[in-house]
Amino acid sequence: MITRIREVRRARNMTLDDVARKCEPPTTPQTIGRLETGMRTVSVGWLNRIATALGVEASDLVESPDRSELHVAAVLGSNGTATAPRRAGLVVPPKAGPTMVAMTVSASVGDYRAGDEIWCERIEPEDFGRALNRDVLVPRPAGRFLFGRLIGREDGKLHILPPGAGGRQSVVADPTWAALAVKLVRSL
Repeated sequence: MITRIREVRRARNMTLDDVARKCEPPTTPQTIGRLETGMRTVSVGWLNRIATALGVEASDLVESPDRSELHVAAVLGSNGTATAPRRAGLVVPPKAGPTMVAMTVSASVGDYRAGDEIWCERIEPEDFGRALNRDVLVPRPAGRFLFGRLIGREDGKLHILPPGAGGRQSVVADPTWAALAVKLVRSL
């Protein structure tokens, strides 16, 4: 079986060590390297572990003749110049996980433009701390939501600053969940 582990890992900007540590249970970078190069046979179990660590489906790691791939043609640098990549690469299309929710933007506000899609990962109250200083979507009563930067958390209350300039902080008491913004999809 021919795998695409190396291509997907590079597309995710992860090192062998990053993938090894994210595997459940963790493994060594050498093992991941051997699986990438074919020096070690990739079982279905290993394929699933590595796919989970990379945040993709196991099928994304297997060569398939009918797969449509998006090859990287250029890399945009900090000076605004686009150059040819040093090595061939590809972009892995985003996949929605079971804890993902989305929000669409109908009018430009803050860093977000009309037409943007904001993909969010639902988190439970015990994980709210990892969302500090990040944008979150929080449910409110009667089917309403609050979206903005989580700037504080105390006594079960979340302090949220709206994305637009000059907005006032809102406080939400004891939300059952929140969704951390993890991916912005923007059409040009």
